[in-house]
Amino acid sequence: MIRVDALWLAVEPLDMRAGTEAALARVVRVFGAARPHHAYLFANRRANRMKVLVHDGIGIWLSARRLHQGKFAWPKDSGTTLSLTPPQFDALVLGLPWQRIGEAGVICVL
Repeated sequence: MIRVDALWLAVEPLDMRAGTEAALARVVRVFGAARPHHAYLFANRRANRMKVLVHDGIGIWLSARRLHQGKFAWPKDSGTTLSLTPPQFDALVLGLPWQRIGEAGVICVL
């Protein structure tokens, strides 16, 4: 199991052809650094694909997720980055409206 203490979402799209080095360069450019036990999420322009880069304290992991139907609920006008809670991340990767997940998994209206 990979320990993740913080989840960060980049609003700008990422070219899904990007490999580990290109994704890491984007993390450094957008977030300032790749910190240990932090996960950084990027989506493509259509928001039907996502890449997650995780620094586990020793090395870098890059994983991808693709939805066959629909798209991820990706923000468009919220600045350049957002912090996510674990329940919000769980909802996001399922394609659910993660912005409505509040503290302790309670659903609230924004």
